[in-house]
Formats: sequence, structure tokens, C-alpha cells
Amino acid sequence: MKRLIDFGSSNDYEDEIREACGVFGISNQDGLDTARTVYFGLYALQHRGQESCGIAISNNGEITGYKGIGLVPEAFTEKILDRLVGDMAIGHTRYSTTGGSSVENCQPLIFTYKGGKMALAHNGNLVNASKIRFELENKGAIFQTSTDSEVIANLISRNGLKCGDLVEVLTRTMDVIEGSYALVILTRKTLVGIRDPWGMRPLCIGKIGKSYVLASENCAFDAIGAEFIRDVEPGEMIIIEGDTMRSIRTNYNKPRRFCIFEHIYFARPDSYIDGVSIYKSRLEAGRLLAIESPVDADLVVGVPDSGITAAIGYSRQSGIPYGEALIKNRYVGRTFIQPTQEIRERSVLIKLNALREEIEGKRIIIIDDSIVRGTTSYKIIQMLKNAGAREVHMRICSPPVLNPCYFGIDISSKEHLIAANYSIEEIRESINADSLAFLSVESLLKTPIGAPENGFCTGCFTGDYPMKVPAHIEKSILEKGC
Repeated sequence: MKRLIDFGSSNDYEDEIREACGVFGISNQDGLDTARTVYFGLYALQHRGQESCGIAISNNGEITGYKGIGLVPEAFTEKILDRLVGDMAIGHTRYSTTGGSSVENCQPLIFTYKGGKMALAHNGNLVNASKIRFELENKGAIFQTSTDSEVIANLISRNGLKCGDLVEVLTRTMDVIEGSYALVILTRKTLVGIRDPWGMRPLCIGKIGKSYVLASENCAFDAIGAEFIRDVEPGEMIIIEGDTMRSIRTNYNKPRRFCIFEHIYFARPDSYIDGVSIYKSRLEAGRLLAIESPVDADLVVGVPDSGITAAIGYSRQSGIPYGEALIKNRYVGRTFIQPTQEIRERSVLIKLNALREEIEGKRIIIIDDSIVRGTTSYKIIQMLKNAGAREVHMRICSPPVLNPCYFGIDISSKEHLIAANYSIEEIRESINADSLAFLSVESLLKTPIGAPENGFCTGCFTGDYPMKVPAHIEKSILEKGC
């Protein structure tokens, strides 16, 4: 069979959507080990970014920190954690979209402004970052990183020269920045959480004893024994000082446009985002997919890990047994840094292996969360057929990805999106599937995520973005965030 096109490149070879970042913060009022509490919180958020991580901590008003390349347990040793002493801290686990994988671009950023030292960790993407950066550089600002997070830091510093009140400084900053963001900010005495006006990136509040905690997902609270309190509202600023918390309701609230890919792919199945169970949403997506796109088969299989829950839903609705036919190697590190294209091309075979005893002679339905470039789908289907599958039918529990994301999700430019360039039948032929079907947008919004009070950014599927994207970013999405 002739492949249509290889949408991979030497540095972007896989059909994976790269994770958003994870942020965490705590105001420790209970004698906890602050650094290790953040460490375990970041560990629980590791799925949101595996490239680098960092912790900034405040000890009697002095903010210090440590950042490193790699996974949380790789970057932080016991000796490093022992040195991080204090009663307030923030942390960040990163997948880079703006800026490379250098330590300079790791977060949290620690900087000095009129009110003293401050640390900032950011999940999201500013669509007007390059414009703001250009204006600030013309006024003499110096940037040490290539991240849009440093643009926020510079704005805070500039606004700090005009007023001394922290809330006013941050409000003025929110007046200027546009795009998606969940921020945790640490000053000498205060922990702050801010969510963008659309609510595109998640942020929630928890409590352990008298200690308030902020995190991208509530699964981080379970890891440290904290109780989930509520989600931060779109456009809301949370100010935590000691054991007290207050909410600043800004005038930035807009129609809710949560990122729909948080529910489809990014968030852990055991998390809730804005009151919605990720597990139930994916289970229902699989059930509706079975109704929309049935096929005669012997076994339903999920691509680990994000396709598994939907596969269970598909199996229950169709009555076709669910089976574990793909075994995931959970000890594989960041294979994208391997030195040659040949080794990179083998990464799927390193991460996954087919269970021949479960597959041989059977008609298989394989469920995945999305198809972006098609390269990984092709390799997985070949793996199943090489293991003896008689037929392989691919079902995707989201609609075709037709447009890039400008708000912090690393979905490539349109020319690299297979569904934007080829028909479903052409994609089916390209990935060598016996049949292929996607979940419709209408059915996706019938899952629990489509509750009446919720609204979503579906731009990657429909081209309907919540805000106007600057023309220069539309032409090149190298200006992506986090």
C-alpha cells in the first residue's frame, strides 16, 4: 500500500499531541515538608509535561528555587529537596512550545520587581506575546528566555513601577495579555492563582489542614492528601496569605470556552475539570462512537493510555469484548531526543508491543483519542497485523483535527494535519486500516463535557476560536506558549 505522506519530521516524528504544562502551589500552615509536598504534586501532574520541572520556594521572604531537565524524579534528588526550605512554594512541569528545552526556559521563573522577588509558573499560551515583547524591548526591557511566560514577568515588573498594590499590578497585567493562561505566582508573603477569562486552561483550589493548595488538576490533591475545594473561575484571581484566601472577581469574564482537548486527551482519567469527570466523559465518548460507527469484530482494544477508557465504553455499548492487546513499556523516557532518525522511527515499537496470543486471527477494533499526523496510527496498525490480526478497524473518540491550536496545545500547523489535507477514506488507506471513523462534534458535545453551563473551544475541530488570532501567528505557529 502506498503511503500518502509522512507528516513527521526529524524532531516531530510522532503522531502525539504534546502535553500542556502543569502548575502547583501551596501555602503551608501545617508544618508540612513544603518542597516534598510540591514534589509529589508535580509527580501527579507529570502527564502534563515531561521535558523539565522546577520548584520555587519562599523562606522568610527570600525566594529561591531549583529547575532541571527531565522528569520530576530525575531532576530532584533528596539533597536538592533538603535544600529547598520554606513555607510557601510553587512548581511547574513543562512541555515546551515556545522556547527550547534549555534550563533557561524551565519554570518557575524567579525575577525581581518593585515589590521584591517574585516567582511565576504558567500553563498556556499568549497570542499577543510577540507584540508585547517587541514593545517592551523597544522600551529597554531585556529578556533572558524565549518563553511567553517571561513576557508576563516583564509586564508585572513594569506595572510594579506604576503602583505598589499587588492586586492592581496583576490586574493591569491581565488587561494586556491575551490568550490562555493558568498562573501560580509566589511573592514574599502571598500565593496567587489566576485563570484566563475564557477558562481555557484548568486551575483548581484544594486544602490540607489549614494549608491552601493550587493545582492544574485535582488528581494532584489526592497525591498529597488534600481536599478538593473548587475550580478557579474564568477571570478569577485567588489571593492566599497564610491560612486565609480571598477571591478577586475581575471584569474579564467572557463566555466560557474551556479547552475540549483537556477532556479528550490531556487530563488524567481520575481528574475532574470544572465539575466534569474526565473518566465519565471518555467512557461516554466511546459509547457514542459505538452507536455512530459500529463494525463487526471480535475484540475492542484501546491505545494506552488515553484510548483505554473510550475503548471500554465502546465495548460495553457494542457487546464486543474488551481486551488488552497492546502492552505499554512504562519505563521509556523521552525517546524524541534520540540521536538518529532511524532510532526515533522505532520509538513506537519501543513504547508499545502487541500481544500475539490475544490478537492472532481476530478482527480488532482499535480505539485512540485522535489522529494528528497519521504516522503513529500507521505503525500501531502494522504492529497489530504483524501479530496476526485478520482485520484492524480504527475508531477515534474525537472529531478530525482540521486546524492548529494557538492556545498552548502543540497541535501542528495545518499543513502537518493529515485530516486537513486528505479525506477520511484517504487517511484510512494511508494508515492501512480496514475501516476508519471519527466521533462527530455533535456526539462529543453530548458527553458530560457538554453540560449546559459549559462552553468549549473547539477550534482544532471547527475553526471556531474564542478570540481573534493575530495574522502573524496564523501564518506561523512557532510562537506557541508555556
